[in-house]
Amino acid sequence: MKKKIKYYIVNKDVLPEVFLDVVAAKELLEKGKVKTVKEATDKVNISRSSFYKYKDSVFPFIDKSQGQTITILIELEDESGRLSDVLNLIAEAGANVLTINQMIPMHGIAHINICMQTATMNQEMDKLLATLHELDGIRNINVLSKE
Repeated sequence: MKKKIKYYIVNKDVLPEVFLDVVAAKELLEKGKVKTVKEATDKVNISRSSFYKYKDSVFPFIDKSQGQTITILIELEDESGRLSDVLNLIAEAGANVLTINQMIPMHGIAHINICMQTATMNQEMDKLLATLHELDGIRNINVLSKE
């Protein structure tokens, strides 16, 4: 019979420093800032044995009450009002736009990166993406990340 695992949420201020260091080392590895466990453990000043002992037991808490954070890349015809149409649809869907980055249009196409939170959305993300695809001037939409 498989042993049931219990989890607890604990304030980081009461955790032994080694736990926080293990999380930091895991983050360095996940983000590609280091290539090996040795580099990660050296950087956060813990032993590799401590890393391996706790790596599968210590995780950062991710608050999903704010919904997912979605980043999309839109290829949009460079015409007046097109970006406004996109942002209006996102607002109507109830998403919270966190960032907008627009590259300089080339060959009549603007590349726009939009990061948004979904907690307050009044429709599914798939429906919003489908509606965005139907807008005049949209050439392509790619979901870059979902967190």
